[in-house]
Parts: sequence; C-alpha cells; structure tokens
Amino acid sequence: MRPLWTCRVCKQAWPCDTAKTSLLTEYRAFPSLLKIYLSAQMYDALDDLTAEGKPPPNLYERFLAWARSGWSRH
Repeated sequence: MRPLWTCRVCKQAWPCDTAKTSLLTEYRAFPSLLKIYLSAQMYDALDDLTAEGKPPPNLYERFLAWARSGWSRH
C-alpha cells in the first residue's frame, strides 16, 4: 500500500516474504528484469517515504539486496 509501502495482505514492509517469493517465481526466467523492476519500486518508495521526512536507512537492503543474493530464504 502506497505511500507507506506495506503489504496489503500481511501489513509488513513491502516487499514482504510472500511478495519476495512471488516475485522470484514470476521473474525466475528473467532475474535482471526483477532487479530493474525492484529498482524502479525503490525509487518510487524513496519519493513517497521522503515526502514527510528522512527516508528509512535500509531501502537498498529492503528492495534490492535480497534479489541479488537470490534470497536465501526461498
């Protein structure tokens, strides 16, 4: 849910564990496209989350680091 960037289902920070699993499945044949998609989402989140103050310090880890590593929890 924007502008808070929480999951509509579990209310955790997006991408939550369920979203990560779904995204890895959806983009399994095109991992580079997943990174492009997540980069775009991260920059949208940056705009939304900084509208009223300082951004959270972990946006890279939250949006991209897990995809780079193939998300070990998957």
